[in-house]
Amino acid sequence: MSNHDFDDTTMSIIRAFIAIDLSAEIQQRLNDVLENYKALLNNIPIRWVPVSNIHLTLKFLGEVSTSNLNILTDMIQTEVTSHHQFEISVGRSGAFPNNRQPRIIWIGVEAPQELTSIQIGIETATARLGYAREERTFSPHLTIGRVSRNVPMQDVKLISQTLENNRVGFLGAICIEKVHLYKSDLLPTGAVYTRIFTASLNS
Repeated sequence: MSNHDFDDTTMSIIRAFIAIDLSAEIQQRLNDVLENYKALLNNIPIRWVPVSNIHLTLKFLGEVSTSNLNILTDMIQTEVTSHHQFEISVGRSGAFPNNRQPRIIWIGVEAPQELTSIQIGIETATARLGYAREERTFSPHLTIGRVSRNVPMQDVKLISQTLENNRVGFLGAICIEKVHLYKSDLLPTGAVYTRIFTASLNS
């Protein structure tokens, strides 16, 4: 997509984020993990993320004016093309803030310094454009479930025990070649993500 495909005449607001896609093979293995956890934690108020919506998020932008999309995509293009392709490993499981107090259930990502460099570059460049900086240090992970805030204590213990007793091993590796800008639409049926721009890493 060129940097001039966006229509600036009708200004509107979208919710957007910058992320890396997963391979079909990793998605299938994540789906197996999700189905297993869903079965083990049936009837517990956890919002499981559809496997098609699981990405490695580099930056959640929040509200973006469509009139600023050209500037934003130019920035992404500049940051991403200054880095080379790299490989990430997907595996391990856990929860934030920790397994005893599970709020976010995640699958881990191991990556070389290149990933952190890209994320820092995007974070810095988007901050210059006026987007709020993320206060937490970047910790690459894939969110697969969000635990309800009013979950009963016995359910919290069950989630904690399930995560401890059903640890996820190595799921596979992916060569990262592209970074995407996504639009997020919140519908009654859940979030729908639409890819609106792609930048390629150097080979």
